[in-house]
Amino acid sequence: MTEQAPNQIRDAIAAAIGENPVILFMKGTPEQPMCGFSARTVAALQSLGAPFAAVDILPDPRIRQELSALSQWPTIPQLFVNGELVGGADIVAEMYESGELAQTLGVEPSEAQPVEEPAVGARPMSIENRLS
Repeated sequence: MTEQAPNQIRDAIAAAIGENPVILFMKGTPEQPMCGFSARTVAALQSLGAPFAAVDILPDPRIRQELSALSQWPTIPQLFVNGELVGGADIVAEMYESGELAQTLGVEPSEAQPVEEPAVGARPMSIENRLS
């Protein structure tokens, strides 16, 4: 692997942040979040009706590495608004409940209700019986 590969990924991340007014880097997709923190962040954005772009960081571990190096934020998800890092799941949840998230996104605040965590993965659990 060349030294340019991480820079290309970082450049692509920076371009995505610059091109999308609201972008969420998350585990999974908005339709199928793969962790509770990503699910909770998506739920807050969707409950406000805010349009946003999303990037699944799971397919390539270099995405997470370069994103964290660029943002100086170690955890996922990461929400960016107008090119600026807003924060992760806890900060987004606090902002949602206070009404600050709606203001930051430029949307009308709904009656802020606690964001419920949707089921992660939405896949049926399969158990292999090895008792016999």
